[in-house]
Amino acid sequence: MNKIIVVDDHALFREGIKLLIENEGLGKVIAEAENGQILLDLLKTLQPDLVIMDIEMPVMGGLEATHKALQIHPELKVLVLTMLNDKANYFDMTNAGVSGFVLKTAGKQEFEKAINAIIRGECYFSNDVLRQIILNMDNGELVHNTTDRQHEKLTARETEVLQYFCEGLTVSEIASKLFISIKTVESHRSALLKKTNTRNTINLVLYAIKNNMISI
Repeated sequence: MNKIIVVDDHALFREGIKLLIENEGLGKVIAEAENGQILLDLLKTLQPDLVIMDIEMPVMGGLEATHKALQIHPELKVLVLTMLNDKANYFDMTNAGVSGFVLKTAGKQEFEKAINAIIRGECYFSNDVLRQIILNMDNGELVHNTTDRQHEKLTARETEVLQYFCEGLTVSEIASKLFISIKTVESHRSALLKKTNTRNTINLVLYAIKNNMISI
């Protein structure tokens, strides 16, 4: 069973997330923390599979906590639960190594989809958060072009897979859409990451949008 830590400064919210996770069989909440510093203390003795992280918290926020947590446990998966905010440092969180974003206003189905995707090793991001990141990109805040232009050498199938990633589909959903295996989709994703010099699916999507490689 997936071991999960919930990090948020609101006790009622933590309790609600815990009940949802355990009632739906998504995993076991092994600990809760009201800020990033408490999470780091917990990680000295616990080894969770997933941390569900808020961004804005007292003492230590989600960005600093994510950086430090991944130094302790590099394989740790982090799902950010956040409110939509045009000043939020979403892109800094992706660079810190988070695996996904879901809005706190999301429904149960999307929350479950995000957890299941991230546990499988995929990334997941709310379309609303993605749109906010794109707005910030329009202001020149995010993502730099690479110099070798390798992304111009994408195959037709790679472009098709990339388009679906940018629409928020998971690996399994893309495989179903294209009638190919999950392994084949993962192979295309690996090729896309290499050609765009990006390190995860979230950064791949942002890079693709910034460089007008696809349309959403």
